[in-house]
Amino acid sequence: MRTRTRTTALATTVALAAGTLLAVTAQAAPAAEQGGRPTPATAVARAEAALTAHAGELGVTERQSRAVRDVVIDADGSQHVRYDRSFAGLPVLGGDVVVHLAPNGAYRGADRASTAAPAVRSTTPAVGAGVAAEQADAALREANPGRTTAAPGSTKPQLVVDASHGTPRLAWQTTAAGLDYLGNPVARTVLTDAATGRSIASWDGLETAAGDGASLYSGTVPLESTVSGSTYQLKDPTRGNTYTGDAANKTDLCFGSICLSRAPATLFTDADNHWGTGTTADRATAAVDAQYGTNTTWDYYKNVHGRSGIAGDGKGSYNRVHYGSNYNNAFWQDSCFCMTYGDGDGSTFGPLVALDVAGHEMSHGVTSRTAKLNYSGESGGLNEATSDIMGTLVEWYAANPSDPGDYLIGEEIVKPGFGKAALRFMDQPSKDTKSADCWSSGVGNLDVHYSSGVANHFAYLLAEGSGAKVINGVGYNSPTCNGSTVAGIGRDKVGKVWYRALTTYMTSTTNYAGARTATLKAATDLYGAGSAEYAAVAAAWSAVAVN
Repeated sequence: MRTRTRTTALATTVALAAGTLLAVTAQAAPAAEQGGRPTPATAVARAEAALTAHAGELGVTERQSRAVRDVVIDADGSQHVRYDRSFAGLPVLGGDVVVHLAPNGAYRGADRASTAAPAVRSTTPAVGAGVAAEQADAALREANPGRTTAAPGSTKPQLVVDASHGTPRLAWQTTAAGLDYLGNPVARTVLTDAATGRSIASWDGLETAAGDGASLYSGTVPLESTVSGSTYQLKDPTRGNTYTGDAANKTDLCFGSICLSRAPATLFTDADNHWGTGTTADRATAAVDAQYGTNTTWDYYKNVHGRSGIAGDGKGSYNRVHYGSNYNNAFWQDSCFCMTYGDGDGSTFGPLVALDVAGHEMSHGVTSRTAKLNYSGESGGLNEATSDIMGTLVEWYAANPSDPGDYLIGEEIVKPGFGKAALRFMDQPSKDTKSADCWSSGVGNLDVHYSSGVANHFAYLLAEGSGAKVINGVGYNSPTCNGSTVAGIGRDKVGKVWYRALTTYMTSTTNYAGARTATLKAATDLYGAGSAEYAAVAAAWSAVAVN
């Protein structure tokens, strides 16, 4: 098994003008560390040289600039440098590229979100921002029927170069934000062709867990706190000062770069360092579950994958609990680097602060800092599946007898009136009546929480294999789409393969075919091209009709 070190996005921006590579804003790359191991700065310098040498192949053109998002250095010294690109100062959607280097710095290849050169002839729009704003407002209302209206001043179109949907074109990216008829926040992001005014694509402005959640029955759990005078704060100094606050049942309007207001989260404090009572009568109880969830997820990523915190920089995020009124959801927001949890309506769902929900939401943050999978189409399904897969692995990692590991999503929060035992079922996703078991050409048209079923099914088959069985007291019966019999390789290896693929090979536009390629590359890196693990990954994808 290979291990690696990683850094977070470096403050490094490189510009190309008239074919000439300008200076890197960081200092010149130092020599390799003791023992010949490359440093992140060395890796970036080598990647820059590779981009210059292979400019034609990689679509590097004049007027481009790029910024390093992430650097991964394997135990053997192989380097993987991930970039975002812009053109004439405009962000390029689908312009991200990962450069792969041998331990000695030799160029091995690259993975690109789009094979087209991210460039357009003109950056002057023929269609004004007002058209894009109206389109986004209409999309918001259509996606959220009722009295939903965009908040005044929230809809602000931004010019971008869209290379995610075929030939690169100038486009307006617009997020319309508002409140639905229950007073809960909603948002819709729309891409509008700046030449024709036609809608290119649209997606939810929030990455949500779609109503998955948890009870307040994780039992008595250990918590680290911060002493402040004579009181204790629910802030963990051992995990980047991750903390939990009370949103006081208020809502906010903050989506992406648009922040009109944000419900403040008042830090929980306590007199004796014993938090909550295990019931909803004490507002601190939900905070216990949320804090425990983020702590366990932090430990999983650090101890299993060597990642310190969501961004890999050792910095903590924060939780807001008791958000909104009877809010049946939980979500991650990259703009505040935080997780937010509703209390549920009490009849369909209980408070959404379960362990697998925390793992799910924090994993959205990891995805946003690595592959940054687009939240629409097949890449959106992979985004959601990543959170389901990693959230499930967090639950198994915890080995908490009060909430044993399983392959059910949100089973703890579901009330009898919901009609199903869980929100989603990884062994046979179609048991929720909406999710896809198998890939088809139309799977990308499903809501991302249902197109995720293909990857969830793949992950279950890869871990446990096909057929009927009882695992940890829960019965499963996972079919295959091609009639094959699949043998599993275990949860730990699934987690390692998926994390490697996500952080090293997937890009913002990766679809299911690309996920197959990325995970096979990851299996090769970890176990070898001729390994049983490689063969199992291939067989599991074929079993869900991804060939």
